[in-house]
Amino acid sequence: MARPDFDAIVLAGGRARRLGGASKPDVEVGGVALLDHALAAVAGAAHVVVVGPPQVARPGIATVLEDPPDGGPVAGLAAGLDALPADGPDIVVVLACDVPGAGRVLPALLAAAEVTGSDGARMIGADGRPQHLVAAYRRTALRLALDALPAVRGAAMHALVGGLRLVDVADDEGATADADTWADVERLDATLSDRIDP
Repeated sequence: MARPDFDAIVLAGGRARRLGGASKPDVEVGGVALLDHALAAVAGAAHVVVVGPPQVARPGIATVLEDPPDGGPVAGLAAGLDALPADGPDIVVVLACDVPGAGRVLPALLAAAEVTGSDGARMIGADGRPQHLVAAYRRTALRLALDALPAVRGAAMHALVGGLRLVDVADDEGATADADTWADVERLDATLSDRIDP
């Protein structure tokens, strides 16, 4: 069996202020915890690292946390990349844990990331905004971009990826909708429950 051609970093930290401080990775959508949706999406990865607090750890999955905690997504991404084997596949998928539909677009994202001369690919949401946390980056380009920042703690994702040549992949089916608020959770729960109906 051929070795999978990507590694994955699942970001499962943050304070989830708009969810009243609930543990976002453990919030259920369609009867499944958000983190488990994300892990299912990247099940084909050679290596997976979850960046989040110890209480969200899953058996057999490496879990790390940026130091100090709550450093933001760039700091989490850096911690995740450091925890992956340095000689892993060229492509690294970066996925926020609150996008339960990401598995539906991952094949298109991986295909786009293979475009010659690109540094990776990112989803473009239905609202036209780039989704830097539903993306696939070339490992070397991501490492160089991280090393070029004055600091990773508190850094913005657009500052990290601003110099990268990324292929945009349009989300035509709302697969990148995220669960930022309880209203989002209810909407996604209804959508996923419709998909799961017998």
